[in-house]
Amino acid sequence: MTTSPPASALPAEPSPRARINLVWLLRLRWGVLVGQAVLVAVAAWGLKLALPVSALVALLAVEALTNGAVRMGLSRARPVAEAAIFGLMLWDTLVLTGLLALSGGTHNPFTTLYLVNVALGTVLLPARRTWAMLVFTLLAFGSLFVLQDVTLPGLARPDHAELMRLHLSGMWVAFAVAAGFIVYFIQRVTRALAEREQELAQTRARHARQEKVASLATLAAGAAHELSTPLSTIAVVAKELERALAASQTSESVREDLRLIRQQVDRCRDVLVQMSADAGQTTGEPFHPIPLERLVEETLSELSGRERVRVDVPEALKAYQVHGPPRALARVLRGLVKNALQATPADRAVELRARAEATGARLEVRDEGAGMPDAVLTRAGEPFFTTKAPGEGMGLGLFLARSLAEQLGGSLELRSKAGEGTTVGLSLPAASAQEAAA
Repeated sequence: MTTSPPASALPAEPSPRARINLVWLLRLRWGVLVGQAVLVAVAAWGLKLALPVSALVALLAVEALTNGAVRMGLSRARPVAEAAIFGLMLWDTLVLTGLLALSGGTHNPFTTLYLVNVALGTVLLPARRTWAMLVFTLLAFGSLFVLQDVTLPGLARPDHAELMRLHLSGMWVAFAVAAGFIVYFIQRVTRALAEREQELAQTRARHARQEKVASLATLAAGAAHELSTPLSTIAVVAKELERALAASQTSESVREDLRLIRQQVDRCRDVLVQMSADAGQTTGEPFHPIPLERLVEETLSELSGRERVRVDVPEALKAYQVHGPPRALARVLRGLVKNALQATPADRAVELRARAEATGARLEVRDEGAGMPDAVLTRAGEPFFTTKAPGEGMGLGLFLARSLAEQLGGSLELRSKAGEGTTVGLSLPAASAQEAAA
């Protein structure tokens, strides 16, 4: 018998956040590299400072090669470990220390750039490595005091006032550069991480809805299976009773009651079949391209009250093909139109219109009902939530429509105000060129 090692003993798995962090760190490194090159050029040729330009350029070249290696590593789509980011930031601190040691040491006002790495470490690294980064940076900064002999004063010894003026001006520029890098890149990294978290939340929500659809399908199939036997028995017994009563000259009213019982049993069967289909039994239906005109026709073909539906499909969109399971799409769209008909007074029409979008087509169903207040609108689409009278709906139409749309890569949008009606927009992806030609 084998036992699994404790969670604390397992190596940490690469995090998706680490790749985002490394992408933005690489952009920061390119920005810093350009800034450092400009500063070296200004100091050496603009201010005529006697600097070891060859050594400084060599360090900048090493930094550029490191950036290129990191870029190649990212292009291979391999997982990124936080330890790699930590090591890269330590290397950046060493390179910065070398540049500062060769250009004035502790007297160089651009020692402020140490703060950029420390601030980024706070955002990109876990707490333990952030403190390690801070300690390493303090040691690197302190080493500049020891390396004073390496630094070259290189100012051709102007007077002390001129030196102080250059130093103070450099401090202002260094602060502006460091603060700008910190604010810009920390904001961008934080925004990228927030977008990642939002995508994960949306993925989890879609997965939860798909699980609910699967549960509904199982429940509906089980109910249809369990109830089919007693309903069949009731239908057979009612038919036998009707025959027996017909032979015994029983009154017509009694036989009419028996026929009513059989009709209601048949209706129960139809309801079970429809519930099973609506709850997701069409999830195994193959995807095909379907023209918008045909989709609308199939939607209205089995709809009661279709004469009240005003269809607006532009001529240019009638042959436009969307991608998905045809029967499921027609059923979902039929449910939306049915909801609109139920919400609209009998003397008014419901509008079903098609519009082109960048990635597909949008079908909108607009009613002239009472609309929905904000409290109801926020819950619309939840399974089993309905404002209809008992027996008129199960509260699954919008939920299933949204689930199918998101499964196809589309979306469902609700717009409504109390007293102004409701518009439901179903966005569907276009069929690919290969599918459309098939």
